[in-house]
Amino acid sequence: MQLASAAVMLAMYASNSWAFDLNDVAKEAKSLAGQSYEAPKSNLPSQLRDLKYADYQQIQYKRDKAYWGKLRTPFKLEFYPEGMYFDVPVKVNEVTANSVREIKYSPDDFTFGNIPHDADSFKNLGFAGFKVLYPLNSKNKEDEITSFLGASYFRVIGAGQVYGLSARGLAIDTALPSGEEFPRFKEFWIQRPKPQDKQLVIYALLDSPRATGAYRFVLHPGKESTVDVNSKIFLRDNVGKLGIAPLTSMFLFGANQPSPTLNYRDELHDSDGLSIHNGNGEWIWRPLNNPKRLAVSTYTLENPKGFGLLQRNRDFSHYQDLDDRYDERPSGWVEPLGNWGKGHVELVEIPTNDETNDNIVAFWSPEKMPEPGKETDFNYRLHFTRDEAQLHSPNVAWVADTLRSAGDVKQSNLVRQPDGSIAFIIDFAGKAMSKLPQETQVAPQVSIGDNGEVVEQSVRYNPVTKGWRLVLRLRVKDPKKTTEMRAALVSGDKTLTETWSYQLPANE
Repeated sequence: MQLASAAVMLAMYASNSWAFDLNDVAKEAKSLAGQSYEAPKSNLPSQLRDLKYADYQQIQYKRDKAYWGKLRTPFKLEFYPEGMYFDVPVKVNEVTANSVREIKYSPDDFTFGNIPHDADSFKNLGFAGFKVLYPLNSKNKEDEITSFLGASYFRVIGAGQVYGLSARGLAIDTALPSGEEFPRFKEFWIQRPKPQDKQLVIYALLDSPRATGAYRFVLHPGKESTVDVNSKIFLRDNVGKLGIAPLTSMFLFGANQPSPTLNYRDELHDSDGLSIHNGNGEWIWRPLNNPKRLAVSTYTLENPKGFGLLQRNRDFSHYQDLDDRYDERPSGWVEPLGNWGKGHVELVEIPTNDETNDNIVAFWSPEKMPEPGKETDFNYRLHFTRDEAQLHSPNVAWVADTLRSAGDVKQSNLVRQPDGSIAFIIDFAGKAMSKLPQETQVAPQVSIGDNGEVVEQSVRYNPVTKGWRLVLRLRVKDPKKTTEMRAALVSGDKTLTETWSYQLPANE
């Protein structure tokens, strides 16, 4: 993975001559931060507010009306209408070399399927968001590659991918008792691309009761689509927790936490784990859970090299879903550009009963909160990929599988007898590890919290993966409490693997 510096990124866009740039958005954000927050007012009639999701999906932007459709640029824009809980309009502008002008909303640009509607009720509405089209998988077909819709959410895909996890501009007070604040992008400026351009530049103005922000997104579509993000954040007031580069995903069940009801799908999730590359070089893998009550895990570190919510399992047979293709959903990786200082990566897991709710959030939170009114910059690159191996160091083996089972002991008659323990089977694999001789002496390093007792920790070579398998059995002391576990494999004084870090949820 090639790294870029924040200085290089800033120089790249500073060299272009445009009628508008990030500083223009930052001026607005700073000015807003010095004013009292003005909550947006919904202009949505009740008949549109009460739409079901399937009905809202019937309202489509006409393909022949696609913005830039008659230009020779490979990028096209389409727009989302207001409706359902998207009840506040956002302003969208086009930036050219010598002008900035608003893209006007017209109900004539939409089709409404078979939903009953009053044409007059659509006249004075606006856009809820927009999507970008680009010939990603075939030069003869325009694919939707990104979508900005709702609060500060946006989704991006690369070639051969389908929408899964989302990114956000900013998260405030996530999982705090006081309740979460959801900043929203209230206005966008999209730079008209030239015919030869392979990237699209989008600016956004963020607003919320306690924060404003200026954002510049440079979208690079491809096999692995990336987005370079420059953000300038201004607080109106103190916040309890600031979430930088937040990712939002869904985990219902998986190999480490099987479905409680019989299901032909072994796994159902947009992401199966949190990966962290610490500033000191350590790699951490945390399999995700769908807990029975809210769970928060924090990983304190300095100057992170990267973190993300990954979908490491790419085997269709584990999902068996022909409609939703969870095996094709992208992993999202945040690569900080520049030093972010001290802070922590936070993982929030929220209980959910179905796959329609995003119940997983991960973000960076700085140790020292910015002072109200002062500009704070965070620059980073987002990767949306199905090639998780290229995100990881080839010299450090990673967790290929975390399997959970009832613990048992093989009797003298070869019958396996359950012993009341819980077993985790953790397969480690990697490029460097696959080259080790089978007879290499590999040992586990296991630690467990006060709520558990290790019954077994054994390692054996796995000829299928050309890696090593750790079998970890433990007894939980109090099932109403969570149990923390960590494990890695070593050979002599050399650490061979990333750290497997897991939290066994409370069983209540």
